[in-house]
Amino acid sequence: MTRIRHEARYLEIGGALGYVEEVYADEAPAVLCLHTAGQSGVQWRRTSEELAALGYRVIVPDLPGHGRSEPAPSGPVEDLSQYADWCQLLMSALKLERPYVVGCSIGGKIALDLAVRAGDEPAGAVVLAAEAGPGRVNVAGLRRELQDLAAPSRSDRTYLGTLAVVGSAAPPATAELIATMHRREDPAVSSADLIGWGTHDVRDALGSARCPVQLVAGEDDLWLDPEQVRRTAQALPHGRHVLLPGVGHYPMEEIDGFARLLHGWLRQLSGDRVAGSVSPTAR
Repeated sequence: MTRIRHEARYLEIGGALGYVEEVYADEAPAVLCLHTAGQSGVQWRRTSEELAALGYRVIVPDLPGHGRSEPAPSGPVEDLSQYADWCQLLMSALKLERPYVVGCSIGGKIALDLAVRAGDEPAGAVVLAAEAGPGRVNVAGLRRELQDLAAPSRSDRTYLGTLAVVGSAAPPATAELIATMHRREDPAVSSADLIGWGTHDVRDALGSARCPVQLVAGEDDLWLDPEQVRRTAQALPHGRHVLLPGVGHYPMEEIDGFARLLHGWLRQLSGDRVAGSVSPTAR
């Protein structure tokens, strides 16, 4: 039986302390798991141990200003490439050799950012609920909202907005839990993250990606255009995409046994990396 180990620690990264959890088996390939806007590594709580049992070293950080990590020295981050820089510093601090990067929503955009500009550093990327162009959000409205973050309805809007983008296949209790946990968000950090979601654009750089990339979209995700996900996959040298029926914006929280699904994609990325190409039928 594989022995699973758990570690949690603070590392000084970019001038502030960042919180990182690791769940791993010995001599296992590393998988860096990135959370969504305003949230923390807690979103991977039902995936990390099962994924480690399948033979991975799972690293789950809280991005700056999220969860247990200290805020970025410059304040809430509106440019997702700054989070990608932070992730590269984290990978260096942990001495990770060619990790896989998996992210959802802004985490997916960060994973894609790393894939297109970090050369051979990532072994591959799984991009959940994200595409290469700016996300669909009212950036001007978010900037106005930053001027009045104490509005009593803010937590209700977060709760209801989250509930609206959970897929129809998720049991009602699961959808309720996902939405309730989003009430924990820091409004300033969440709004800055969403500004990043609405402005991040790596479409012109997709051709420079050197690692294989698996894009994943849920059919019920109101924040995403599946056609843009498909175009992103086609523009990548080694890109694939899949559309999941009944799934919304949070696959790792909505899908029971998500670790095994992720394991399959990681194995496919490993095969793509060895082969150096992707079959056209996979697109």
